[in-house]
Amino acid sequence: MTQIYIKILSYIHILILIIGSSSAIQAEPQHAISMYDTPTLPPHFVSLSYANAQAPKNGHIKLGTVGSFDSLNPHILKGRSPWQLRFWNYESLMGRNWDEPFTLYGLLAESIETGPNREWVEFTLRPEAKFADGSAVTVEDVLWSYETLGTIGHWRYRGLWQKIRTVEQTGPRSVQFTFNIDNPELALLAGMRPILKKAQWDGRDITESGLDIIPITSSPYQITDFEAGRFIKLERNPDYWGKDLAFRKGTNNFESIRMEYFSDATVYFEAFKTGEIDIYREGNAEKWATQFDFPLAKNGTIVKSEVPHSRPTGIRGLAMNMRRAKFQDWRVRQALIYAFNFEYINESMNANRQQRISSYFSNSSLAMRQGPASKEVLDLLADFSDTLLPGTLEGYEFPKSDGSLSNRKNMRLAKKLLSEAGYEVSDGVLKASDGTPFEFEILMRQGAQEYLSIAEIYAKALERLGIQVHISLVDGAQYSERLGTTQFDMTPYSRGLSLSPGNEQFLYWGSEMADNEGTRNLIGVKSAAMDYLLSKLMSSKSMNELKTVTRGMDRLLTAGRYVIPIYYENVSRIAHKANLRFPKHTPIYGDRIGFLPDVWWKE
Repeated sequence: MTQIYIKILSYIHILILIIGSSSAIQAEPQHAISMYDTPTLPPHFVSLSYANAQAPKNGHIKLGTVGSFDSLNPHILKGRSPWQLRFWNYESLMGRNWDEPFTLYGLLAESIETGPNREWVEFTLRPEAKFADGSAVTVEDVLWSYETLGTIGHWRYRGLWQKIRTVEQTGPRSVQFTFNIDNPELALLAGMRPILKKAQWDGRDITESGLDIIPITSSPYQITDFEAGRFIKLERNPDYWGKDLAFRKGTNNFESIRMEYFSDATVYFEAFKTGEIDIYREGNAEKWATQFDFPLAKNGTIVKSEVPHSRPTGIRGLAMNMRRAKFQDWRVRQALIYAFNFEYINESMNANRQQRISSYFSNSSLAMRQGPASKEVLDLLADFSDTLLPGTLEGYEFPKSDGSLSNRKNMRLAKKLLSEAGYEVSDGVLKASDGTPFEFEILMRQGAQEYLSIAEIYAKALERLGIQVHISLVDGAQYSERLGTTQFDMTPYSRGLSLSPGNEQFLYWGSEMADNEGTRNLIGVKSAAMDYLLSKLMSSKSMNELKTVTRGMDRLLTAGRYVIPIYYENVSRIAHKANLRFPKHTPIYGDRIGFLPDVWWKE
């Protein structure tokens, strides 16, 4: 009996050692962190899988875009800053590998360590990390950046700060964040905020900065020249601290990047055709097939490349502002979708070369399945079944027309739904029961030629229902201001989605964000069911759980009928100078952040 007792104690002792050893292993600093899986790249990897470690470091690249800018600070609400600056001009503690759904590797931080349930995360800065002026990146810079951006920065940064219980320095080069909610993604998000140089902002109001302050950053490129609304130039820092990092091998290969701004897409394309711009992305399949026969393309100076991807389609189309009373009845929104003759528009615009977006997460494993919802999704939405719109659980598909201009069948269905919603035609005008005409504005930025052509076809179709549509073309400044204050009825809309959706989804669809100035919930989605799914998204412990939640979200959004979708691209079409190259292996996210110009080079 005594021997058995001793053996039991021995087994318990061994078990305690094993558990203790396991916890110690889990708590050890690591070179990377993944949301659900094991990081693909080992501690001593050579380079990212989609980067050419042997790429030459030379040459200059000139890019183009439509619009303007009046600020060099992309981290605040005020002003219009080149969005690319967030990625080309700043660094974070960890860097993202775009060939994995959501995995981070050390950048400014040499290591990351988390608690057993990721209730806290600790980063240790690299001793060699420096700003462009030669000063060290310090824990003080990290603490200041997180608090400043989290309290008075852009809305995209504030959500994380509200979920941090404490942040403190734990060593000469280490900082620890402890969270106030159970959300394993926060450990990753905490590694993705830009680190600013605190001393540069001493005595200055960062929220009021515009073109007056050129930021001193730790990144490979620094702003060296600009003219408001015309161009901005970044040059590679020859003394960049991280040029020998494996994460940076084969990246940032150009001596300089210059971004030219154009008033509209036509002028931009003409500049590319004459060789003034080096690279041009084309979203229209018909134009890609028929309009790239200009002299520089014929003689081989310019070539065409197609880059595939495996990311969700996201949503792209005409969005309705749910803050407007006229759009709050789902029958009205469905009627407006019936009246949108996609098949005719696709033939007119693309010679029917592109497919329509079928849902927000389509083209990926995160998308809702056709037909009725699965048991897992039904269980997830059981408490909200009485509030869900028709088609959410049964299955919803966007209507198809016969491709003719008349679109008679769908127009009859649209008229019937409008009548059910209380609208009738009188003297050729669709009116509510109180006699108010049903009319609305489609707000567009000047130069958005593709959407203008679509909107003009759509407006003529709506006239047959007695609906008057006003298409308003405004300059970039006015357009940004009106979107920021949600002063629109309908507008072109695009929202890209990732293979690892997380906290950013609160910004896109959360009720709490709907009425904030500068909100990214541009549509104005307010749904208790969606808010519940967003909370479940944050607590997902596995990829299977995540898929169940996103498939439920996909149903809510698609059957919500908030956006009239158009076509999507399962490839990126990039025309470019023939001496510009990129690796044969492209990341699963394709031509997105971290690809162009990041891993391109010039022969």
